[in-house]
Amino acid sequence: MTSPPAMEETAAKPAARPPRVLVADDQREVLESLQFLLKIEGIEVETTTSPRQLVELLAGDDFDVVLIDLNYARDTTSGQEGLALLQEIRSLDAHLPVVVMTAWASVELAVEAMRRGARDFVEKPWDNNRLITILRTQTELGRALRKGQRLEAENRLLRGEGRPQIIAESPAMRPILDLISRVGPSDANVLITGENGTGKGLVALVLHAVSHRAQEPLITVNIAGLSETIFESELFGHVRGAFTDAKADRVGRFELADRGTLFMDEIANVPPALQPKLLRVLESGELERVGSSKTRRVDVRIISATNSDLGEEVRAQRFRQDLLFRLNTVEIRLPALRDRREDLPPLANHFLAEHCRRYRKPAYAFDPVAMRALLDHPWPGNVRELSHVVERAVLMASGETVRAVDLGLESDPARQARIDEMTLEDAERLLIRKALERYGGNVSEAAKGLGLSRSALYRRLEKYGL
Repeated sequence: MTSPPAMEETAAKPAARPPRVLVADDQREVLESLQFLLKIEGIEVETTTSPRQLVELLAGDDFDVVLIDLNYARDTTSGQEGLALLQEIRSLDAHLPVVVMTAWASVELAVEAMRRGARDFVEKPWDNNRLITILRTQTELGRALRKGQRLEAENRLLRGEGRPQIIAESPAMRPILDLISRVGPSDANVLITGENGTGKGLVALVLHAVSHRAQEPLITVNIAGLSETIFESELFGHVRGAFTDAKADRVGRFELADRGTLFMDEIANVPPALQPKLLRVLESGELERVGSSKTRRVDVRIISATNSDLGEEVRAQRFRQDLLFRLNTVEIRLPALRDRREDLPPLANHFLAEHCRRYRKPAYAFDPVAMRALLDHPWPGNVRELSHVVERAVLMASGETVRAVDLGLESDPARQARIDEMTLEDAERLLIRKALERYGGNVSEAAKGLGLSRSALYRRLEKYGL
């Protein structure tokens, strides 16, 4: 018995995406003619009469080709406006094909436009067949060039070039590195958990760098820093007049990250009333800017991070379980620095070399007592605290090595001081450290113990480098 023909056939390849062309001309009738012609030919087109708006459109969307006039001000025939616009486009994206057109054609102007990076030149009135051929050819060439760039970037990453560096030699970090190498190239949403300062942001950078989206943007947003009133505007954007201070359209973080990666840090801080809206975007890829009814689609990979126990947040009904399911297709749990002591010397030496270069200091080394002090310290602020301590030591060191006294650690008896001899900032820093130690690095619990809001404690953690 033979199988039905439909079962024997291989799946058809998806149709190629139609070319997307952005056209700028000061004459509305020219734009209408081009829009009609290009749509008939199956080419998606967006038009504008303003060079400034063209730049804004390029910043917020992707196009295959830009077709621009060389003159915009009335009675101007020099082409200088168009040439300046051409250079601005090239500064935004050196590989985006630009075709120029003008009714005041001359050999000199054509040569100058090509010298500044134009791919081709069209004289008004244009020949329809020639124009369509140019736009399709430039679309194919531009896409081939971008594909080649992506492949080259992937090869560089395979060779380890340009990749953010994770310093990890301890047994506790080996499963983390293996998980990053397996999950990074996929489009899976990743939730990174761990105490404050364990390197969640660095892992997000590496995940993006090893993905096929590496040549697209990585957009970061700290959810803890967004009040409920601006949350939607920051993530989804808004249109002019949507609220009192909305004096112009604004592109949100999701649109900025289209085709790339959006890293949402401190994801546990999403207000409960807004979690359904975030869930909808994650499920459908659709959103509306605040004040607009136009639905926009985005293709975004989500990486999120938190030092909170989201399972506990779900049980306390402060976080939606279906939203958690969307965020943690894969969870990467980072160990605290105290649980990966083998990594402390190489990390400290890495930060030492980095800060010596930054401050143009000699190539210091740690003396044995200083290294012992580093190993004995509990590091409630984890890797971030280590970096700040080493930075301070580089600034304080006066000899040929970094000594324990240069580190300024409270565990160092030579630096221990009574509370009444400390400055207000030193005392506050010490109390925050002790609270973090007492609550195992849990910021929410430490904030409660100190009588602070979580956002207030976050501001102090950033201030003191904890």
